Amino acid sequence: MILELSKSSFKQAISRAFIQCRTKTLALFEGIDEATFCRQAHPDFSPVGWHLGHIAYTESLWLLEHNAGLPCMFPQYRKLFAANGLPKCDRVKLPKPKEIRYYLDTVREKVLNYLEVADLETQEPLWRFLIQHESQHSEIITFVLELVKSQESRVKSCTDVPWHVCTESKVKSQKSRVKSQESNLVTLDSAKQVEMIQIPADEFEMGNNSADALDNERPAHCVYLDAYHIDRYPVTCGQYRTFMTAGGYENSQWWSAAGWEWLQTEKVTQPLYWRDEPAWDNHPVCGVSWYEAEAYARFVGKRLPTEAEWEKAASWDAKVNRCRIYPWGDEEPTPKYCNYDTNMGKTAAVDTYPAGQSAYGLYDTLGNVWEWTATWFDSYEGFQYYPYIGYSQVYFDHQHRVLKGGSWATRPWALRCSFRNWYHPGVRQILAGFRCVR
Repeated sequence: MILELSKSSFKQAISRAFIQCRTKTLALFEGIDEATFCRQAHPDFSPVGWHLGHIAYTESLWLLEHNAGLPCMFPQYRKLFAANGLPKCDRVKLPKPKEIRYYLDTVREKVLNYLEVADLETQEPLWRFLIQHESQHSEIITFVLELVKSQESRVKSCTDVPWHVCTESKVKSQKSRVKSQESNLVTLDSAKQVEMIQIPADEFEMGNNSADALDNERPAHCVYLDAYHIDRYPVTCGQYRTFMTAGGYENSQWWSAAGWEWLQTEKVTQPLYWRDEPAWDNHPVCGVSWYEAEAYARFVGKRLPTEAEWEKAASWDAKVNRCRIYPWGDEEPTPKYCNYDTNMGKTAAVDTYPAGQSAYGLYDTLGNVWEWTATWFDSYEGFQYYPYIGYSQVYFDHQHRVLKGGSWATRPWALRCSFRNWYHPGVRQILAGFRCVR
């Protein structure tokens, strides 16, 4: 977040933020070979190298062409790097990494020069949007690289062994290991993990009207909720293992019709980023689809929270009758409060950040893993698209579920209680977990 400042101070702050974010984006590519740079790891996602070019294209389009009135400096890239230019499968034919880096650096130099004379009276929301745009693509790059590592690890561990044999042996080994560890699973930590917090019935303010708010967060509005209970912590690997070893992936009674159909197609038996080691039991489960989260919630007699239930529990301070920007208050994120910005490069145990608790006492609502909600992504009453219809509005199709909270890879500029992420319920390649309500 960039606080409200004088115009000269804001220009300095936005310049620093652009530079800081770019440094972190480029750090993700250190040691990446050209094959990985151009590889499409999954049909739903573009190669990581494409995202670099798209970041440059978007800055050039909105700041240099639309606002500064400059001609397109790299017209040869317009179709390749536009969001609606080519199908994702055709984005593997990329220029050399050094050419895209030249494109990125050239555009950025022009952008920072333009910032010196830009009219922030009218453009401030756009600059704030663009720093968050790069932050979001930086996170996509991060989890696509995690997906590549996961794929390479799976191939390595299953070399010369048929896929179904490898998978079945892993499941059998996992069940055997859990049986031998059952006495260790019922610990004080696991008792803490299932603790739920009652959220009293009342109104709260949902959404965000600040200068940082994206179009789908606006406008802020009052919502009344009946009382409910919500998990203090995200569901952990230790808890989720209980579902797995009880035959959760084999029993249709826990799955919705759509979820069971998805499972028969995907034929998965565990979360995508699963680590079958006791050391990870207190970490949030990660790499699950919405359908898997829904099935687990039914298994334990709970359900997924609505977006409003999640946001109230994370942001509302009933004592002062107002929402907080972050669960802990309005102080910007630091490693004291949550796991974000690739500071750890992996998930942390769910009880690592007591200073980051919400007013109601929830842990880990920002950072660590995104959390699925039961809500379809849609507009709030009074919605106005910005800066273009394709950013949010085209996804108001009742095909995407809302996720809240951010992950260990989320940049600070895209981290707040009101921020809304969205994905198709069958997607599991993202850094997503969940918590339950009752």
